[in-house]
Amino acid sequence: MSALAFPHAEAPAPGTTRAIAPGVHWLRMRLPFALDHINLWMLEDGEGWTLVDTGLADAPTRALWDQVFAATLGARTVRRILVTHFHPDHAGNAGWLCERFAAPLWITQGEYLTAHAVRTGGAGFVAEATLALFRTHGLDEARLGQLGMRGNQYRRLVGELPTSFRRIIDGESITVGGRAWRVITGYGHAPEHASLYCEALGLVISGDMLLPTISTHVGVWPTDPEGDPLGYFLSSIRRYRELPADVLVLPSHGLPFRGAHARVAQLEAHHEVRLAELLQACGDAPRSAADVLALIFRRPLDTQQMFFAMGEAIAHLHTLERAGRLRRTSGPDGVTRFALIKEKAWDQALTA
Repeated sequence: MSALAFPHAEAPAPGTTRAIAPGVHWLRMRLPFALDHINLWMLEDGEGWTLVDTGLADAPTRALWDQVFAATLGARTVRRILVTHFHPDHAGNAGWLCERFAAPLWITQGEYLTAHAVRTGGAGFVAEATLALFRTHGLDEARLGQLGMRGNQYRRLVGELPTSFRRIIDGESITVGGRAWRVITGYGHAPEHASLYCEALGLVISGDMLLPTISTHVGVWPTDPEGDPLGYFLSSIRRYRELPADVLVLPSHGLPFRGAHARVAQLEAHHEVRLAELLQACGDAPRSAADVLALIFRRPLDTQQMFFAMGEAIAHLHTLERAGRLRRTSGPDGVTRFALIKEKAWDQALTA
């Protein structure tokens, strides 16, 4: 399959659901960001329902959930809440829903622990650490000041989290409504993101790991300052090539589509272009992550977008450093910059 195919031209209206496959219902919630929506999923599960992802913990989203429940639940109740990863638009209402239905949270351990750490500011997930990382990578004080005013955005967007969970792991088979759903974990976008593949239905709930029109965010953060999330992500999405070429992909953003193999190739090509451009830029002169923001993101960035853009710029530079194409330098100003390893120097390094 050389291109993507979209079986549905538009999403269901807010507060409503649409059956997209036997026992699988699609709903959409608004987000107050540039990325203005998230897709959520309700799976018929015997005498109950399994919910996949939850939306932000805000009044408009909860009002939409109330509409959905009034129109859809009937005599059934919610049996479990399954969260693909810890990000606010996915985990925001996990605690609210678990308490409302006395239902357990199903999630990977990496996502569960990270959600609690980020919400409470534990384990290094504090604004000061992020600002220090971005300062090291060249972000100026004016923009650092703007970022510092954000505070703990996660706590504002995520309600109280459950204090226990049912751990899911890669390769596990989860039975929902008599059908098997295989867990596929992915890395780079989140610590231990879970997608769900149902062979019987020929579909996969991809979460944020495979999106049809935008590239998934991958960023370096202060808890793993030398990490290679872009490398992890590119390795993870190759697993979608193991699924049938015509598998129906249910993404968290955008419309459901067919053409997973083609989309993986598009994303690989997209990042290859960006990496090549960075190599050229760093060949002209050593560059910091802040220096290359305009090269990677060719549009004005608001404060929220700047937060994610810096992490992503560092991630791209780290991938090239891990590949032996760039080396890092640090000048008197303490800023980390990356320089191209010249061909001659690279040859010498290979024979050393």
